[in-house]
Amino acid sequence: MRIVAAVLLALGVLSAPSARAERSIPEGAKSVEVNGYPIIYQETGSGVPLVLVHGSLNDYRIWYAQVPEFAKRYRVISLSLRHYYPEKWDGKGDDFSVTQHAADVAALIQKLGLGKIHLLGHSRGGAVVLMVAKEHPELIKTLILEDASGMERLLLDTPESQKMAAETKELIGGLRRNLADGNVEKAAQEFTDGLGGPGTWAKRSQAQRQILLDNMGTGVDSGERGNLTCADIAKFSFPILTLTGERSPRRYPEAFTAAHGCNAAIPAPVVIPNAAHAMNRENPERFNAVVLEFLAHH
Repeated sequence: MRIVAAVLLALGVLSAPSARAERSIPEGAKSVEVNGYPIIYQETGSGVPLVLVHGSLNDYRIWYAQVPEFAKRYRVISLSLRHYYPEKWDGKGDDFSVTQHAADVAALIQKLGLGKIHLLGHSRGGAVVLMVAKEHPELIKTLILEDASGMERLLLDTPESQKMAAETKELIGGLRRNLADGNVEKAAQEFTDGLGGPGTWAKRSQAQRQILLDNMGTGVDSGERGNLTCADIAKFSFPILTLTGERSPRRYPEAFTAAHGCNAAIPAPVVIPNAAHAMNRENPERFNAVVLEFLAHH
């Protein structure tokens, strides 16, 4: 029934009550209102704050392999962006964008009085944290970019970059078409396999699959990624770590390479072996070790 309801909501057959009515705070999580919206987050550990921002079709639960380790040394805050789980969103409204999500993250940091933070973003969440860094550099202690979107504008207009852009457009377009047809699990499978390679969805645990299925209403995402310019990135003056998976789509490491051309302080990405786009889940031991080593130096 839960998945059927999600399909009907995504198609607009059902209309959702208010966000507050459709939302309950999961056990172990907290809620705080920012920009007129109740953000759900989980807070663990103590010390310098480390904020984790998830990517498309995910939520704060996706960091299950990071939070226990990171919280041994840091105050870890993992959040669900506006309209993601636990909200049962109907995909309607004009407040779903990288710009809005970045404004929410910045407001959350300020409202919780975190001061300067370590900020980590994955995929679409990378575009969000890049926008936070652009608009609020005073909040950033370090920036960690895991296969981050948001820098597509830096890629040269070559046949290869055009091919990558077309692949991205088709991936998002396919997701939206499947949702419109009511094919929720097919949408999740094709999106996951498109990022991680054929067979990735089949390897996911039921808990991992459920996270995606719980967030399928957010598949209306237009693909807007913030598109930072070279001039924006040249202004970054804080330490930055970039990471990519051994089997990640090429557009991510190529964007990092282009960003290095804008700001020499941005290093070449650390490649996480035996992993693709979901490297923090596919090789958490190596991913965690790289992030913790970076943070220990900053």
